[in-house]
Amino acid sequence: MLPNPQSRSEVVTQLAVASLGAGVVTTIAVAQGQNPLTALGITLFSAIAAVMVGQVI
Repeated sequence: MLPNPQSRSEVVTQLAVASLGAGVVTTIAVAQGQNPLTALGITLFSAIAAVMVGQVI
């Protein structure tokens, strides 16, 4: 089943909000010395996981 344009925009919105939330924590982690690439990977994983959970619930 393909998502319709409205649900696609909802997924994009959810992804943006999840990325912003994870990005705040990532910024703090990088400020304390974590590798920025590792932090970005964690942010990306967190955002995708949040959207996937949001779609199931």
